[in-house]
Amino acid sequence: MIPIQTEPGNAENPVHVHDPAHYLRPGTLQLQTLPPLSLYVHLPWCLKKCPYCDFNSHEMRAADLPEQPYLNALLADLEFALPLIWGRNVQTVFIGGGTPSLFSPQAIDQLLGGIRARIKLAANAEITLEANPGTFEKDRFKAFRAAGVTRLSVGVQSFNDAFLQTLSRVHNRAQALAALAEAATVFDTFNLDLMYALPGQTLADLQADLATALSFAPPHLSVYHLTIEPNTYFAKFPPAPVDDDLAADMLDLISATTAQAGMGRYEVSAYARAGHACQHNLNYWQFGDYLGIGAGAHSKLSFAHRVLRQVRLRDPARYLAQALLGSCVAQECEVKRAELPFEFMLNALRLADGFDLGLFAERTGMPASALLAALEQAHTRGLIERDGAHIQPSARGFDFLNDLQSLFLPATRC
Repeated sequence: MIPIQTEPGNAENPVHVHDPAHYLRPGTLQLQTLPPLSLYVHLPWCLKKCPYCDFNSHEMRAADLPEQPYLNALLADLEFALPLIWGRNVQTVFIGGGTPSLFSPQAIDQLLGGIRARIKLAANAEITLEANPGTFEKDRFKAFRAAGVTRLSVGVQSFNDAFLQTLSRVHNRAQALAALAEAATVFDTFNLDLMYALPGQTLADLQADLATALSFAPPHLSVYHLTIEPNTYFAKFPPAPVDDDLAADMLDLISATTAQAGMGRYEVSAYARAGHACQHNLNYWQFGDYLGIGAGAHSKLSFAHRVLRQVRLRDPARYLAQALLGSCVAQECEVKRAELPFEFMLNALRLADGFDLGLFAERTGMPASALLAALEQAHTRGLIERDGAHIQPSARGFDFLNDLQSLFLPATRC
């Protein structure tokens, strides 16, 4: 990617954001239409940093949250960004973190009201809020629903107290069960997060977690393999890894169990009943656009002749101060034409149903021929299936997704 007015190695120095005419100038791409647009809102605080988490999250007691100052900063950030998305409808909103459910329902109501006052939000837009059972209290989820949240994503990870302690989660099994009972009552669609390949976990342990999760008939289930990310506690003090063969057996168990429950695997880590796929995440995987506001939030925005990426200041205190001045963008860069095939395929190949080649041309402004050499190689290796212009990962491609995606890397990268 091509940096624009940033200081190398220092992502905490705000950069100058140009007026819209700068982004509309001629360039090497030719997008006939702009992709769907989503809004991501980052609330960076949590009660306790999980040892596997590499997200921009910071520990803080709920009583100490700077709710109103942060809401003011978010809405100022959105207002200053409006010229970049002027006239475009926002299809989905995702409030992530951190632990957004630390914020009061009144704060979420004010946030969503401020968003609706500033952007064109599509009718029946999906509005997701991430929630932690450790922040649950009776009727709290009901109040989030009344504030305008249409979809809840509950980070359970496990129903086994021993594994929850290993993951340093702030909730226990009983709190998870209570939170899900209310979520299932209040929301027509909600997501339940689980993790597998946990240290010491057996197939029987995973089967028990899946059975408990499915007893709530969740319309959507996300199941993530525990991975050791750089700059996390687990990276410094790694737990005993699960054997690769056992992890593969666990994934087979997840796929079989969810299928029996009427859920389809539509993305690498996501399973859903018909009509309940996460529209916000689908927009990511289909290389749609998203404006990210909040500390550390990322954006991907398309214009007629370029694709732009931005990152907000990560430090919440700096973000709070700079957002009010319209100067909270820490990094801004254009995606190189040579890197667009990889960026597109990195996302689109996560979808079980794949994509049509026409979508690549539409979302990147490049001809489908830019993919053909790598597609031929992937097909020869049995990593994709082709039906005319439709491409989708094969079962083998899904199992070796990193290998498949790497075929689309440009010859040289900056």
